[in-house]
Amino acid sequence: MFGNRPWKMAVGTVGAAALALSVAACGGGSDEADSASNSIVIGIAEPKHLIPSNTTETSGAQVLAALFYPLVDFDAQNQPIEVAAESITSDDNKVWTVKLKPGFTFHNGEPVVADNYIEAWNYGAYAPNAQEASYFYERIDGYADLQSKDPDGEGPQKAPEPKAKTLTGLKKVDDSTFTVTLSTPFAGWKSVMGYTAFHPLPKSAWSAPGVLAQGFEDAIVGNGPFKMKGTWAHDSKIVVEKVQGFKGTVPKVDGVEFKIYQDQKAEYADLVAGNDDVQTQIPIESLASAPTDLGERFKRSKSSSFQFVGFPTFQPEFAKVEIRKALSMAIDRKEMTDQIFLGSQQPATSFVSPAVAGFRENTCGANCEFNPTEAKKLWDANNGPKKIQITYNADGGHKTWVDAMCNQVKASLQIECVGTGEPKFADLLTKVEKKQPVGLIRLGWVMDYPLMENYLGPLYSTTGSSNYYGFSNTAFDNLLKEGSAAKTTDDAIAKWRAAEDILAKEMPVIPLRFGQNSFGHSEKVTNVEVDIFTKVDLYKIEVKK
Repeated sequence: MFGNRPWKMAVGTVGAAALALSVAACGGGSDEADSASNSIVIGIAEPKHLIPSNTTETSGAQVLAALFYPLVDFDAQNQPIEVAAESITSDDNKVWTVKLKPGFTFHNGEPVVADNYIEAWNYGAYAPNAQEASYFYERIDGYADLQSKDPDGEGPQKAPEPKAKTLTGLKKVDDSTFTVTLSTPFAGWKSVMGYTAFHPLPKSAWSAPGVLAQGFEDAIVGNGPFKMKGTWAHDSKIVVEKVQGFKGTVPKVDGVEFKIYQDQKAEYADLVAGNDDVQTQIPIESLASAPTDLGERFKRSKSSSFQFVGFPTFQPEFAKVEIRKALSMAIDRKEMTDQIFLGSQQPATSFVSPAVAGFRENTCGANCEFNPTEAKKLWDANNGPKKIQITYNADGGHKTWVDAMCNQVKASLQIECVGTGEPKFADLLTKVEKKQPVGLIRLGWVMDYPLMENYLGPLYSTTGSSNYYGFSNTAFDNLLKEGSAAKTTDDAIAKWRAAEDILAKEMPVIPLRFGQNSFGHSEKVTNVEVDIFTKVDLYKIEVKK
């Protein structure tokens, strides 16, 4: 899942221990939280979407964690455990039976039944709906018939009508039971269903079968412990309040104002002033002062985040792998993590996070070693461009590290490098989806489910939901499929490792950093945890008595 918060990335300047970051202030109070003493404020960026099948970034996922109750969640060992599901079973890893816990309702009183999942997933998988998480239904039987071939490259709306509108692999058994048949066996399917794309939607979501009701997204109705209070105030806030009589795990706070910030520095000022109760990532320019500003309220926890820069391989200047390798070797990752992040992140020389089984150190090899001499030779020998651009979202606190990366590139390759900020992460993704020229793309990833494959398929497969750089490799795609079909975890990891080795040769992205959560909270709250998915645990946080 893409992160639009600061954790997604940051970089510093070469040889400079301190850097200034210009940011725009973001005002606004916390009236919703102030009016109710047992309500809290959590800072986020503006989500791109809130429909579960269209939500692929962390701010949206944080809000959905309040509004929805997932089929499964994960324990401390990253193993899937049933939540809204009573049981999820399979004898062959191909046909999965999902039985729902009784008594759950949506916020509008509708009972949660099997059809709510089937209809939501069919909507998400149907290509003309252009849902960003559609890729996650790909394993379900019949998915290919819901896709459109797009001969003119203008998007699904220009493509022929798909053969079908519903997935043949989804079958209702009764109101509390449905089956999911995959096109090929996949032992990790139970974990996949923990992702946000697999939430249900109520009948009120539809104005007609398969047609989303106008305005539903701004006042979305879920099955979770909190419900919307009013509507989504874009670029300002999203307020939720506790559902009375909720049948699942009950949070300890009565409500949450998700306050939307345009930059991290403004949020940090609110945090220190007590106007923001949780900031999930302290801005890089405040890491040095945070222990003094916050004391014991400055904390760190494990994260699955992976920060990288993607090459738009469809642009001629980045088509050669030698150019991509040269840029990677022109970067001193350790200098940036030491000087800019003060050791709070570690240099990434692999494409898969240490958070999942199958991780190997230094799979990138020489291509991720700082070697300005060899980088310059490769660049010149392959007629590298005289100027490059790195585009980032300005609401995520990335300017500092992007400037640092540019300074390193300038010094190593003797070329011009500029960083360009788009106001919001959603703006950046929109331009990239349209293949507008943005140069190198600042991106980052937090796992959707704890499998090695989640760092590979969505990001690099030909049909990957988050493959914004146009990378396509048949051997890579085949290894992913072979890994998914493997009967044992060890066999799957062997195939996925072989796929990662292809990335190390082709370098569709530049690995930069593996992160950890460096977060802070106000004096008002306690039991604050930010999990490996970079989300605040809404069930544990509470207001001090």
